[in-house]
Amino acid sequence: MEFFIIIKANANTEAGVMPSTPLLQAMGDFNQRLSEAGVLVSGNGLHPSSRSARVHFSAAGRHIEHGPFALTEDTISGYWVWRLPSLDAACDWAAQIPNPDNEHYCVDSRPIFSADDFGGALTPELREREEKLARQ
Repeated sequence: MEFFIIIKANANTEAGVMPSTPLLQAMGDFNQRLSEAGVLVSGNGLHPSSRSARVHFSAAGRHIEHGPFALTEDTISGYWVWRLPSLDAACDWAAQIPNPDNEHYCVDSRPIFSADDFGGALTPELREREEKLARQ
């Protein structure tokens, strides 16, 4: 299974405050452990919402809204994709994320859909197309 690990934004990340050297070192060490354990698929930090945009969809069409956006519990500042056997395993790894600056932050661990999760709606033709795209 793959999991999308979501690092929630806070006032500092939304203000563009860069991580401290101790945090960068600790995260680098943690990423190394994730990689050596075969868990890490990908991950990155994200710029603040002031440098982003949203595309809203409706029956009337599309509307582009540029940030900054209000800081909500849905705002994210970074992510990982981890490959693990269970949600419990993802939570065990998430509990080990470093916090040398003793900041308050929240991390969500969300399973990523696999082709098998879609059942019969994902026809053999659609599955083949998705697998071809993944190989590319």
